Amino acid sequence: MVAAPSKPQTLETLCINSIRFLSIDAVEKAKSGHPGLPMGAAPMAFVLFDQFLKFNPKNPKWVDRDRFVLSAGHGCMLQYSLLHLTGYDSVSIEDIKNFRQLGSPTPGHPENFETAGVEVTTGPLGQGVGNAVGLAIAEAHLAARFNKPGHNIVDHYTYVILGDGCNMEGIASEAASLGGHLKLGKLIMMYDSNSISIDGSTDLAFTEDVAMRYEAYGWHVVKVADGNEDLEAIAKALAEAKSVTDKPSLLVVTTTIGYGSPKKAGTSGVHGAALGTDEVAATRANLGWEYEPFDVPADALARFRQAIDKGAKAEAEWNERFAAYEAAYPAEAAEFKRIMAGELPEGWEKALEPVAQKETSTRLLSEACLNALSPVLPEFLGGSADLAHSNMTYVKGLADFQHGSYEGRNFRFGVREHAMGAILNGMSLHGGTIPYGATFLVFADYMRGAMRLSALSEIGVLYILTHDSVMLGEDGPTHQPVETLASLRVIPNSLTIRPADANETVAAYQVAIANRKRPSFLAFTRQNVKNLAGTSIEGAKKGAYTVVEAANPELILIATGSELELATKAAAILAEEGKAVRVVSMPCQELFNEQSAEYKESILPASVKKRVSVEAGSTFGWHKYVGFEGAAIGMDTFGVSAPGPIGYAKFGFTVDNVVATARKVLG
Repeated sequence: MVAAPSKPQTLETLCINSIRFLSIDAVEKAKSGHPGLPMGAAPMAFVLFDQFLKFNPKNPKWVDRDRFVLSAGHGCMLQYSLLHLTGYDSVSIEDIKNFRQLGSPTPGHPENFETAGVEVTTGPLGQGVGNAVGLAIAEAHLAARFNKPGHNIVDHYTYVILGDGCNMEGIASEAASLGGHLKLGKLIMMYDSNSISIDGSTDLAFTEDVAMRYEAYGWHVVKVADGNEDLEAIAKALAEAKSVTDKPSLLVVTTTIGYGSPKKAGTSGVHGAALGTDEVAATRANLGWEYEPFDVPADALARFRQAIDKGAKAEAEWNERFAAYEAAYPAEAAEFKRIMAGELPEGWEKALEPVAQKETSTRLLSEACLNALSPVLPEFLGGSADLAHSNMTYVKGLADFQHGSYEGRNFRFGVREHAMGAILNGMSLHGGTIPYGATFLVFADYMRGAMRLSALSEIGVLYILTHDSVMLGEDGPTHQPVETLASLRVIPNSLTIRPADANETVAAYQVAIANRKRPSFLAFTRQNVKNLAGTSIEGAKKGAYTVVEAANPELILIATGSELELATKAAAILAEEGKAVRVVSMPCQELFNEQSAEYKESILPASVKKRVSVEAGSTFGWHKYVGFEGAAIGMDTFGVSAPGPIGYAKFGFTVDNVVATARKVLG
């Protein structure tokens, strides 16, 4: 039991309890939610928003605002309460009352595409930590690139509230490790250390010294012993963190989950369920809260709403600074406005035209695209999870992004795929960058959570995934993707593109860069491929198109990637036998599915039911295109350790097998 507050009901206490009871009442009305974190973290959140956070509630997208991330997204009513109280138009009191209801801008976890003022989508624990590292990276990069002596137009912080669950998830460890290495001094995280998770006390499974762990990562760590009432200590810790410029900071703030609840405070019972009518009443009495549900005291609301004038003034001052910057550096100012608006420069696609003439592996063609795009898209930047010279993602002539060279555009993410994906999301959501990250296709599973959130968050991150089949060779089944392409294709609002040659690789990059509201998963070969007659950039952009035509086809061969060459050779053999065979390249099922019914009928006419697909991966999903009378050549078992061509042949990826399968389908 937590007794009634020992201190008098100051205006600050009134404000903190306004956060608590909006959260309590919303969860209670919805009969769903997590009231405990908002109740315990309200003091630190109040101090942050009241004294430190730079933001303008009436312009949530002001480019030089501080970014706030609630990594412990289950406590989302904390953020929704703060957005409403500080004057964001996106969250009204009616929206608070409609918490977790259909169509409400106050959904069950914070979502950037639903609620203005929410920077990133959180929910899966630890993702917000990765996002925050990405936000801080973007700030550091843009500051290094655009700021001039006497002209700091990029100068803001990234603040995070995270919980025990975030610190248990491995992604947070990956991200924090990289953040410490990069010495991101404008990243400040507030750890709501309440020692409770859903199953009970964290003593059940989590007894490490988190502060020592972050110190080992290279973070500045401050402890706040009483996060329930000691507002001065919280403010002092935040000020100290801001004074440390060469390290990110972690504030370990000891709190009581569900603070104020006589029976449930400090227990898992307040973590993920409404308090219940009786306990809500008891909490009101315990905290001296005499207001009706959803009522906010006028004095408290007036204090919170000071953020409106304060934010408008901060933005106006920045506008003056930017005007001076624009007068002194007009070219840089124009470029800054372009990239922050998310606009692409006119004619950027032309830089890729020379790549279409090359003949090599598609991973090397991808490298050529990266190097061609970098000069014309200075916002395009990224790197690899310690596989740069296998993924071919190192851009020549550009510096590494490291402490002391934040203007660099080659990133060294280390062996941290999951954190890399979340960091890319944060970089993209910050604005001013188009980020890419690379690993082997099979290791997409290591960052799938972040890739899914790229799609959900409607952001155009590029994922470069090389070594796309059994043809990678001797590394064997652990490295040979079988089900990966099929599993990526089922993620909504995303594009999985597997190009066959130079034309299609150029198309893949043109599509990926142009799609700023959905991620692209680009699958590239290790082995060389030939430039095939009939392929085209424009055709590939439609997802599927005819590469080899036949009048009145009786059979259609559909292929992707390196298997397109097998299909074209098989069609030639079948043509010599008098068979009318059309070959269709389908580098992207999603793009093809979006075409008009007339176009889809022109490529895969319903009258031609004899079809064979060829792809060095799972056959899952291909029967949608080949139908019941067709066949899918693929592999539905794990691979083998053997030289690539031998493994390729073992699983039936030969011209002879394509021909034999086609004959069988033709009957």
